[in-house]
Parts: sequence; C-alpha cells; structure tokens
Amino acid sequence: MVTHSVDPAAPDEHYLAFWRERHLCTLTTLRPDGSPHVVPVGVTYDPGARLARVITNGTSAKVSHVLAAGPGGARVAVCQVDGRRWATLEGRARVRTEPERVAEAVRRYAERYERTPGPNPSRVVIEIEVERALGHG
Repeated sequence: MVTHSVDPAAPDEHYLAFWRERHLCTLTTLRPDGSPHVVPVGVTYDPGARLARVITNGTSAKVSHVLAAGPGGARVAVCQVDGRRWATLEGRARVRTEPERVAEAVRRYAERYERTPGPNPSRVVIEIEVERALGHG
C-alpha cells in the first residue's frame, strides 16, 4: 500500500472503485471560530465534473458553516476509511438549492448507498469542487 496524491479529475480505477463502494464518510467544515466541525455523511464523487456531493437539510450546521464563508465557498474535506484504506477529497464547497442539482445529488446518493432518501422539502446539496484527492491502499 502506498500513500499518494491522486488526480481528482482522473483517478485510477482502484481509487474510483473505493468511492463507489458503500461507506459512511465524514465532512469537515470550519465553525466561525475556526474550529473543525466533523460529521458523518454520505458522499458521492463525480471525477468527470470534479465534484463531490453531500445531500443534507438546509438548516444543518454544516450548511450554515458553508454559507458563512460567502460566495467564494468554504474550504472543506470529505473522507472515508475502510481498515487501512482511506480516501480524502478536499476543495471548495457551496450550497446549491436548484431542484435539478438536488435531484441529481439524490440520484447519485441512491445509486451509491442503495436506498432512496425520503422526501425532504428542505433538502439542499453541498457541492464540493474537488481540488485535491489523496488516498492510501
């Protein structure tokens, strides 16, 4: 096993396969005081668009942290771990509310996690423009 930097737009098949497996992930955002806020989430990764997506309720703390960063977006990281294997995606996050973007995020979530989330009129998607990808294994 080797720790390595990965091209976020063209990951190797092993890295991409790991992101297709069903794993709980974490999302790290920053609170206004600069301290990290780490929460469990489901994440989907679309290397062609260089996007990671997290669906969530629009009133969540993670959403407020991203919005507080302003229109330029918030620096965030998502990570998943399985034994000695791990993968991290870092980038700039923005909250999207457009119905078609939320629907696409829900579709991808249902595909990866093999369950369709129930209706939620307050659902939004945190889209992360992936700038860096790292992994081990």
